[in-house]
Amino acid sequence: MPSTLLNTDRQTNGTTLNKAEETNAATIPDQQSAGESIERTVTPNHEPRVFFFDIDNCLYPKDSGIPDLMREKIEQYFEDVGIENNNVKSLSYRYYIDYGLAIRGLVLHHPDAKVDGALPLEEILSENPPLREMIKSMKIEKKWLFTNAGKAHALRVIKVLGLEGLFDGLTYCEYTEPNFICKPEAASFRRAMKDAGVVHPSNCYFVDDSAANVDKALDIGWTAVHVADDPVMSNFGHYQITNILELPTVLPEFWDEQSAAAALAGISSSN
Repeated sequence: MPSTLLNTDRQTNGTTLNKAEETNAATIPDQQSAGESIERTVTPNHEPRVFFFDIDNCLYPKDSGIPDLMREKIEQYFEDVGIENNNVKSLSYRYYIDYGLAIRGLVLHHPDAKVDGALPLEEILSENPPLREMIKSMKIEKKWLFTNAGKAHALRVIKVLGLEGLFDGLTYCEYTEPNFICKPEAASFRRAMKDAGVVHPSNCYFVDDSAANVDKALDIGWTAVHVADDPVMSNFGHYQITNILELPTVLPEFWDEQSAAAALAGISSSN
């Protein structure tokens, strides 16, 4: 699971992509009991705290139509490698269950598959000023993108949403790597920690729309927030919300009152 450092210019909000760099290898502590990260009062070894953001269906709503387009694209990949149309949906679902991503199973079993991930994002998404201000106003040492998408897609989403210049780095999937790792595998979370330069799980915060990903984050000791279709019905993670702009309501320590109120006002303005 490769990563890219994003150097941010806070005055111009410009983003410069560097060749992927890795932090020094670090030993990740053993799993902590669920919820232990919330009990923390002292940052171990004065490490930076890192907030990991999922991208797709998390930074933008699930009803955007992008999930359906992704599904159609993946099913087209299956047909392109010669899989019969009536087997595509069942095989795609089986690969998703077996490998965490349908594309991962496709690449593993059909190495000649061409996966480009091109979607008409600019026609579907638009800049989200309230989201930008919420992330910008966060009082945390590092903000890191952590996605199962490819690098090009991830950066396009961030650009279209108007979020460039806000994040310190990106951990993403490289679909051309044999048997690449991805969420919800524990190895992918450890890789994200290594990329972001953090050793202790208690210094990691995470928001994702996938219950499986949130559950794994909880297992390894991260503080986890589930962006759920119905927060009342979800019991995944420490907290459950319906909109990314609700983050200040469950983790108020990262925002002042004015910034938190602005984020909530942003939900109303977008409806």
